[in-house]
Amino acid sequence: MSDKPSHPPADQTFPPKIRIRKQADFDHVYQSEIFAADQVLVVRGVQTELDCCRLGLSVSRKVGNAVVRNRWKRMIREAFRKNKAKMPVGVDIVVRPRKGATCNQEAIARSLPKLAKLIQKRLKQQSDKNQNDQATGRQQKK
Repeated sequence: MSDKPSHPPADQTFPPKIRIRKQADFDHVYQSEIFAADQVLVVRGVQTELDCCRLGLSVSRKVGNAVVRNRWKRMIREAFRKNKAKMPVGVDIVVRPRKGATCNQEAIARSLPKLAKLIQKRLKQQSDKNQNDQATGRQQKK
């Protein structure tokens, strides 16, 4: 037996590269009109040029005291970390608990990947719509 602590596998970590930490990045996500929600979480998202999905957390005092807020954040981070492979690439998401929801690890783990995929689908639809609008605008100007 070794006295050294075992480290999680590389794909089970939560490095700074996949966190949204700058206020400008949060503002960019909040300016987007794309969101998805269920009974547990509300997720906002925006398309990026990065090669990974980044997570931002927004857990306000309305959710509860510091113990409750920190529990929500831990559970959301854990769900993100464990489902990293299911997350869409090139998307920044900001997650917050739904008003009145209870903090349940299984519900969060089911909800987060599903909502992230829905965000990706809506971002693609918006992108396709914008491209179509630009194409028709160009044709009308000619």
